[in-house]
Amino acid sequence: MALPKWERKARVFLCVFGLLLSVYALHVELSRESNPDYRAMCDLGESVSCSKVFTSRWGRGFGLVQFFVAADNPLNQPNSVLGIIFYTLQMGLGLSLSKKAAMLLVFFSWVSVAGSLYLASILAFVLGDFCMVCVSTYIVNFVLLFTNIKRRRAIEGVKEKTG
Repeated sequence: MALPKWERKARVFLCVFGLLLSVYALHVELSRESNPDYRAMCDLGESVSCSKVFTSRWGRGFGLVQFFVAADNPLNQPNSVLGIIFYTLQMGLGLSLSKKAAMLLVFFSWVSVAGSLYLASILAFVLGDFCMVCVSTYIVNFVLLFTNIKRRRAIEGVKEKTG
């Protein structure tokens, strides 16, 4: 089975876009931590501020890891680092046509969508902010889930026909 051209292009676009967003988010967070006066391009106003979101409690370890380890513990990484790992994993696993890789892609996508829904609710109801970078990553995660489900179904269909 060959990988459909649309899927390869979609995966590369989504993963590269997700990586760029995550690297930018990490840059903004690190810049803001070293210089509190730093103003990011995505800071458009009082309630439209990505740097405010990235440097909030929920910008590291989803705001949850700090309950288990110290806030400055290496396990309490910025969410953007998790995004970099996720999109790299999606790109790498996307190279394989195995059923196991397809299942892992879907599983990791569901985890990312659950994280996106959690962070979106924090964004809207706790922080009362709008973060264009964050919302863009949520959209990328949902589209990756859709792409991965289509792949898994296609691979399962081929395996059943040849099996």
